[in-house]
Amino acid sequence: MTRALSLLALVLALAACSDPKFDESSQLGPDPKLPDPKAYLLPPINVAPGEGWKNGATPKVAPGLRIQALATGLHHPRNVYVLPNGDILAVQAKSPPSEPVKRPKDLIFGIVKSKATKFPGSPDAESRITLIRDANGDGKPELQVTLLDHLNSPFGVVWIDGFLYVANTDAIVRYPFTPGQTSITAPGQVLTELPGGPIDHHWTKSLTVSPDGQRLYATVGSNSNIVENGFEAEKNRAAVWEIDRATGRSRVFAGGLRNPNSPNFYPGTNTLWVVVNERDELGPHLVPDYLTSVKEGGFYGWPYSYYGQHLDPRVKPQRPDLVARAIKPDYALGSHVAALGLTFYTGTSLPAHYRGGAFIGEHGSWDRYTPSGYKVVFVPFANGRPSGKAEEVVGGFLDMDNGKSLGRPVGVAIDKTGALLIADDVGNTIWRVTAAAPAT
Repeated sequence: MTRALSLLALVLALAACSDPKFDESSQLGPDPKLPDPKAYLLPPINVAPGEGWKNGATPKVAPGLRIQALATGLHHPRNVYVLPNGDILAVQAKSPPSEPVKRPKDLIFGIVKSKATKFPGSPDAESRITLIRDANGDGKPELQVTLLDHLNSPFGVVWIDGFLYVANTDAIVRYPFTPGQTSITAPGQVLTELPGGPIDHHWTKSLTVSPDGQRLYATVGSNSNIVENGFEAEKNRAAVWEIDRATGRSRVFAGGLRNPNSPNFYPGTNTLWVVVNERDELGPHLVPDYLTSVKEGGFYGWPYSYYGQHLDPRVKPQRPDLVARAIKPDYALGSHVAALGLTFYTGTSLPAHYRGGAFIGEHGSWDRYTPSGYKVVFVPFANGRPSGKAEEVVGGFLDMDNGKSLGRPVGVAIDKTGALLIADDVGNTIWRVTAAAPAT
């Protein structure tokens, strides 16, 4: 342990270095600049320790917007979902037990990452879903109550046809539920099991429902960075699953997506989109995380290649047959921003500029000399496709003076008034972003 701590001190000292000059904007859009991969004994490791918000401080928003806390005092809120009646669900998740340490650097990674975010509250705090009711939409809830508790590291949630579906880390469970209820007492029923532990490297399982309501789509991240836990541990992972809502039968809808999250159908279409966290340890500017549409039967490269046919030299044996058909993602978001949240803007209360585009929650980097992400960005769309550079909408989550994070954005959603909601799992807050003046 002493040796590991000494090595950790060296790593943190190196983290104070700056990235070589690199045009960050060159990795935003459909054709990102991809530098040559690098090999490291220890890659850049730099995570801003979580501190939380103090003295009424809030994130910063783009011109024309304002932000306020909708709900505080939560326990590691990772996702947010709006029910048909306008009630808001805050999904609070205690992460599963850490995976086994197999390499010396795994211990260092664990120590560093543990400084970034801890499950707050009492030691017996459980994963739960809190219901928030703001009936008149003024941003001042009349009710904040536990809807479900004793869950197993939940993330995704969706309601349809009298059932609330919860994506725990190991299964999709459905509960009889009618919007308007403030508690669920009926036992849940497992609809389908999902890959879980004992190794559960990417544990967040997101969820959405098809436009016709017949199928669910769940995201299942890889069980490693680059197959260091073996190929068997990756069975049916790094994929989007399709699940028949009536029977629970499932299949892999698309694969080769290292850590996909927040599946969403573009409004008015049958086109499914996800945000994806790409691989680490190839350099501070490789590989860019991305936003992409997902094609049925599509393969997106992981682990053999990235951004189409760019081979990852670490993977043995290679699969040239899969690389040959690897689909290039639609839109790069920058390297190691850790995009986890995605929602399309269908409201009208925010400025017209945001209509039809995508809001993306970027949880923040660790594989960088200087931080990247830690913000919510907006990607404009035209004719159902990305149409311009990503722009920062909500920032200020990092205290650059002391190198700590005040908060980290994760899931995003749109409430019944058209306001943007953001789950902040370090600030233990659900933020609400509205127009600073009437929309024009």
